[in-house]
Amino acid sequence: MFELKPLSKDAIASALVKAERYRLLNEAEEAESICLDVLAVEPGNQSALTMLILAITDQFRDDVSGNVSRAQALLPRLEDDYSRAYFAGIIHERRAKAGLHQRGLEPRTGIYEWLTAAMDDYERAASVRPAGNDDAILRWNACARTLQRHPHLQPVPEERTHAIMSE
Repeated sequence: MFELKPLSKDAIASALVKAERYRLLNEAEEAESICLDVLAVEPGNQSALTMLILAITDQFRDDVSGNVSRAQALLPRLEDDYSRAYFAGIIHERRAKAGLHQRGLEPRTGIYEWLTAAMDDYERAASVRPAGNDDAILRWNACARTLQRHPHLQPVPEERTHAIMSE
């Protein structure tokens, strides 16, 4: 219907600044659109890929369905083990926290599993982190504190775990 207009290569840096601003203004769809424009010109742009993952996960509170798999599909395009593990953790953690905020969702429905999956991802990231980068440890601690603040969150029965984690 409409053919998208390509972004010029020399506009990429300023476009990514705008995408970050849109994220900060809680306009994740606009940030996502900019990241897609950047990736159309530079498919391997790591800043655009990580910001796209964040923009998609910013939308989890409004619509989880499909967004988890869209974000996870970007992970293999990240260039290093640390980034792949760290952003896998971000996806799991934000999925869990979206579940905490959804009305009508039973409080125990998979949230524990998503948080512990995030913690596993963050442990993997911490084991290969660059010197001086403790972001994965900070995120692990945030997940642990969420579980401490919500003691009602418990593991679901084993037979339901696989179905929950494949959402």
